[in-house]
Amino acid sequence: MKYLFTFYVTLLLAFFSFPGFSQELSQTIRGKVVDQISQLAMPGATIMILNTDPLVGEITDEYGEFRMKNVPIGNYTLRVSFVGYKDLILPNIQVNSGKEVVLQISLEEDITQIQEFVVNASDKDRTINDMVVVSGRTFSVEETRKFAAAVNDPARMAASFSGVVSTDDGNNNISIRGNSPNGLLWRMEGIDIPNPNHFVNPGTSGGGVSILSSQLLSNSDFLTGAFTAEYGNALSGVFDLNLRKGNNENQEFTIQAGFLGLDLAAEGPIAAGYRGSYLINYRYSTLSLLSKLGLPLGDFVTNFQDLSINIFLPTRKNSSITLFGFGGLSNQKSNAEQDSLTWESEGDRYSSKFLSNTGAAGIKYSQTLNPSNFLQTTLLVSGNTLGDKGSRLDNEYLDENRYDDHLSNSKITLSSVLNSKLSARSSLRSGVYLNQLFYNIHLNNYDEEQGQIITHANSKGNTQSIQAFSQWNYKANERLTFNVGLHYLQLLLNNSNSLEPRFSLAYELDEKQRLSFGYGLHSQVQPLGTYFAEKEIEGEIILANKNLDLSKSHHFVLGYDRSLNPLLRMKIEAYYQHLFQIPIKEGMNETYSIINQQWSFATDPLINEGLGKNYGVELTLEQFTHNNLYFLLSTSLYNSQYKTQENVWRNTRYNGNLNITITGGKEFPLQKTEP
Repeated sequence: MKYLFTFYVTLLLAFFSFPGFSQELSQTIRGKVVDQISQLAMPGATIMILNTDPLVGEITDEYGEFRMKNVPIGNYTLRVSFVGYKDLILPNIQVNSGKEVVLQISLEEDITQIQEFVVNASDKDRTINDMVVVSGRTFSVEETRKFAAAVNDPARMAASFSGVVSTDDGNNNISIRGNSPNGLLWRMEGIDIPNPNHFVNPGTSGGGVSILSSQLLSNSDFLTGAFTAEYGNALSGVFDLNLRKGNNENQEFTIQAGFLGLDLAAEGPIAAGYRGSYLINYRYSTLSLLSKLGLPLGDFVTNFQDLSINIFLPTRKNSSITLFGFGGLSNQKSNAEQDSLTWESEGDRYSSKFLSNTGAAGIKYSQTLNPSNFLQTTLLVSGNTLGDKGSRLDNEYLDENRYDDHLSNSKITLSSVLNSKLSARSSLRSGVYLNQLFYNIHLNNYDEEQGQIITHANSKGNTQSIQAFSQWNYKANERLTFNVGLHYLQLLLNNSNSLEPRFSLAYELDEKQRLSFGYGLHSQVQPLGTYFAEKEIEGEIILANKNLDLSKSHHFVLGYDRSLNPLLRMKIEAYYQHLFQIPIKEGMNETYSIINQQWSFATDPLINEGLGKNYGVELTLEQFTHNNLYFLLSTSLYNSQYKTQENVWRNTRYNGNLNITITGGKEFPLQKTEP
């Protein structure tokens, strides 16, 4: 690993947080209720705070908005109702004195059209994406804050979930069901984004620290297999992130200082009387601050800073423009001592400079075309630059270059997705993603045998990729739901492509139990640098991997959910994943497979003849916060193997066979009494 984090020194710091300056013991809960598919406002919906005496409730106005004032601080459960729609339970609504609680609530139409309502499962039992029925769960901002070792990072938080294992304590790379961490897809506001982490290594999907502050995120989805047709170019899992809108009525400011850094956030209305809002968050590394104060931090100096924004601009009653984005700068330096008496090993001769800069900026236009159709079109510009340079001091204290890698990738993505409500039973979601890719890749490393720097990749240019999907959701009756879809992926660099069927169903045995099944064919483009690996044959440089095909896999998932009580849930899932067309080294004695590639790019000649298989069973037992107590028990029994032309099944580097995680906590609210 090219860098080593020294974050643990900050454990000596006192962690403190002050999310606001208000000393009030009550707060406002407000928000908007919309139809799940068309996003039309729902005037007349009822919002009740359960277990209050007298019962507290409100009704939405003509814009679908509601407001509850002077709600005492604490944890609450809301029930949202509307005629002809399923009731929705929202547990663990945390009310504190520092911020208003602003909710965006989507209701699902009830096909039974009965007069008496049956309370639907809470939002924690289902994903925000209504078409996901297997291997998915919603996670909240509160979980990223309070789960052990999550440090406000979605990826580190996900390590508490079934089927998810952290691959390295020094970063947030995660292996999902035995897959490589590189099989993970990141999305934000419905569009693919680059790896949103600081200290990113080439070709990876994780890093040392998340760029995205919890101040910016809203409840989001995490998927671990057999995902629906709208998700592509991924083999293991998906983080489908949603951003929180800023407070469009009151200015609010937040200052937090802790393990990662100094965190500053500001939000408020764009203008008086206008429903638009802004939310801006800036963060600066704790270690950078300590370094500037002269505190010794060891051999490595680690710096990072990031900025995130979300600006919401309503244009008409049923349309809006959203400007969103994030950017992160990170670097790490280590300088060798120019005194051979201090050298204890060969590594002490080396100096290194590492940088990782990532950013994305998007504009999204959303419009409810009519009561049955909702259109969302997004343009995103994104990119990242990675630099890693190392040198060695010789006996004369002169620097000798040992490696010098530089990688720049940028992308322009245009997406358009149409949600159509065909009837109360049926809906259709279709979309297209057009990607213009730019690359500038230089990989140079020292060869000990030849005694010189060898160029492994040196390419600059552009190409395109296309993705399109359509998925149909059909509620056969109040218990049985089907999802059927197709996803298409093509990389124009070599015209490799894949047409992928997806299918899932869910059957409600009763109001407490549910069976689910999912299947999908999935594919993924190779890390871009792999295509440009250079090989010299008879004095001519060729790109041996330029025509590599997509990696592919079949996913099968069978699940059973049971609500033991309104706040205690059990889930069991069994899965099998067959991977094929996996790049491997050619030869009967070769054991290399790209499945095991965790850092950098594969630069040796590869062929698409490798296989892999992941299978296992997972058990989740989760109690949502009740009486200030919560816990999550995750157990995974699994096997992960791969095969090359050697024709022997071997364990992948991510095959742990058994993983048990227990996460929990007891909260002790501090009540302040009036003087």
